[in-house]
Amino acid sequence: MRVLRRDPVLLALFAVTLVSFVLFRVFEGEQLRQIQVLWMAQVPMDVALAYGAWCLRAFAPQYRRFWSAIAFAGGSFAVGDSFQALHVLLVPAGASTSGGTVQSAFFIIGMFSNVLACLLFPQGLTTAREKLVFWLDATTVLVAGGVLAWCFAVNPVDENLNRVTASITAALVIVGGFSATKVALVPRPPMARIAAWPMVAAPVVQGIAAFLPGHFQLHDRYYVFMVLLLPSLTIAIGPRIQGALARADGPAGSARRRPYSLLPYGMIALTFVVFLLVLPAHASARLLGATVGAVVITALVCGRQLIAFKDNVMLIGRLDVAVDRLTDQEALLREQASTDGLTRLANRSRFLAELADAPGSAVLLIDLDDFKTVNDTMGHAAGDALLVEVAERMRAAVREGDLVARLGGDEFTVLLPGSGPEGATRIAEDILRRLAEPITLEGHLIITRASVGVASGRPGDEPSTLLSNADIAMYEAKRRGKSTCVHYSDEMGARIAGEAEMVRELGTAVDAGQFALVYQPIVRLDDLRMTGVEALIRWNHPTRGLVPPDDFIPLAERSGHIVAIGLWALREACRQAARWRAEFPAAQDLTVNVNVAGRQLCTAGFVDDVAAALRDSGLPASCLSIEVTETAVLDDEESAEAMLRLRGLGIRLALDDFGTAASSLGLLLTCPVTTLKLDRSFVESITTVGRQVAVATAVSQMATALEFTSVAEGIETEEQRELIQSLGYQYGQGYLFDRPLPPDEVGDRWAALQLSSSASPSSSRSTSPGVV
Repeated sequence: MRVLRRDPVLLALFAVTLVSFVLFRVFEGEQLRQIQVLWMAQVPMDVALAYGAWCLRAFAPQYRRFWSAIAFAGGSFAVGDSFQALHVLLVPAGASTSGGTVQSAFFIIGMFSNVLACLLFPQGLTTAREKLVFWLDATTVLVAGGVLAWCFAVNPVDENLNRVTASITAALVIVGGFSATKVALVPRPPMARIAAWPMVAAPVVQGIAAFLPGHFQLHDRYYVFMVLLLPSLTIAIGPRIQGALARADGPAGSARRRPYSLLPYGMIALTFVVFLLVLPAHASARLLGATVGAVVITALVCGRQLIAFKDNVMLIGRLDVAVDRLTDQEALLREQASTDGLTRLANRSRFLAELADAPGSAVLLIDLDDFKTVNDTMGHAAGDALLVEVAERMRAAVREGDLVARLGGDEFTVLLPGSGPEGATRIAEDILRRLAEPITLEGHLIITRASVGVASGRPGDEPSTLLSNADIAMYEAKRRGKSTCVHYSDEMGARIAGEAEMVRELGTAVDAGQFALVYQPIVRLDDLRMTGVEALIRWNHPTRGLVPPDDFIPLAERSGHIVAIGLWALREACRQAARWRAEFPAAQDLTVNVNVAGRQLCTAGFVDDVAAALRDSGLPASCLSIEVTETAVLDDEESAEAMLRLRGLGIRLALDDFGTAASSLGLLLTCPVTTLKLDRSFVESITTVGRQVAVATAVSQMATALEFTSVAEGIETEEQRELIQSLGYQYGQGYLFDRPLPPDEVGDRWAALQLSSSASPSSSRSTSPGVV
């Protein structure tokens, strides 16, 4: 609408109309001047109509013929009205509001062009039903227009009215009515309705005015202006409005088709109003025309209502089908929202909802053991196939009414309503038995095992608590060796809760400065001279006191806190060793051993962290020995690569607790180790158990053959030391030589060693570089 308010042509047309109205008032009583103003004002209106329609031909090619016909009509009106304007200016005598022969001829030609435009433009009706409905409605409008014309034009109320003029005007009414019908009813009109209605209104207003009694037309002073000039304005602004809209929004598309139009019903009302008006005329021609029109329109309305009734029946049918489809879709969506897409088991949401509705039930939480191996070695497609088969076997193991659900990944759960501990145990064992039966995947036989946690509901238990208890029991089953089921107990829950609290505290212990290192000396067995130390971590908890390493190191490894804790220990050990070397000459060739967990070893950037710790502390790489367990580097490519890079820096590598894990001999060929440390379990009974001696002897001989340094841990008696030394071990570590000491006491040992070396230089042996 803002575009229309700024359009200069529209503003000019309204200005012409306003000026004409003012001049009519100025020339009050001068009929000749008023007539001259009328005809001169008509010309710009006609030109605007012709020009506006011609410009619209380029915006919508499918309506090119329509706008060409309208432009031709505007041109015809302009020629006729220009001739008439010149005539009344040059030949004032006999001037009137009625056009002469020339003007009337061009007016009829223009009207004929308008009729063709209305008849020829595409209707956009495709189906037979759409065409039938349109023509029923259009005929209703045309009949109403015909009744109006018959009663007030062909058989006018005022017998003095020119019948020829009245007949022409009647044609205008019919054309206007038909145009209104097409604009209102067809789905693809040639112009927007805001542009069409002014053009439709022009002939309707002009026709209705012509039906007014003759004395009004002869004596009302503004009749000429309102009836003749105003329709010219409304028909001229239509194309201009359409042009402005087309320039702003582009060519008009399909108009939204309403299921009905009020226009035909308005025409019905008009017909019966006319019928009532002419009813007093009894058997006159007007009454006959009104009666025929009312009968025809009634028949048309009946036909239209039958179609509407059929449409309603079809619409109700379609609505029923749509409702059924929505119901099916709603059911499908509910199923999808509560079902696991892969296994078609219940999902977590449905499980939790049904668990809340079944208090006192037992819950099984099932986690497949080593499922990641299947995904890594055979691919995710094989893993998915395994999960589907596992789901089917679980379904077969439960009772009717039990609910099997997949929580995610390789974790499943079973809800057992009304089941006690014994019944839950039977079902858990049946599931384990069924899962253990071989499964063929891609030509390979797979044995599936699982860890099962069992929790029985008690009065007052929340669903989340019951599921958490089953989860605790499941992890306890894995800790006990997997492929078993474990019942939850309060003692188990208390222990797990305590471990969880300790894990949370481990996360802040490094920053809080709660860790400290102690150092246990490593001695050369032939002269008992200290050559190095092993750094051991201690946790000074603010409320628990000194926490043993065996209590928190496994938790740190499982939670991942071992990475930060181990990095702190590495830096602190390197810093302390560098300080000893700077303070005590006897410590120049020391070796500091630092334990590294497998999770640290395979962490990205670990080797860089070690190099940074050496660089920052100033400790030579040959003075650092990294101790790893056999399980930390077993079948782990990242760990093996890290070991190679560490050895490339000149750092010593020791296999700690050697002999306690599988495949130890294979590791000796693949890991770039420099030292073997015999586990203390082989030392503690070495003087009484012959097999211990055999194992210790084999390890020493392998170390000698592979040119490794050998160290025995856990030496506590002189008898053990003598036997270990006799077996060929070079170095020892244990309480016989010293307990783990704080840094200051280790410094005292280095100082004493220096004094003893200075007192008897001839008897002291040269210290060799560190051993591990």
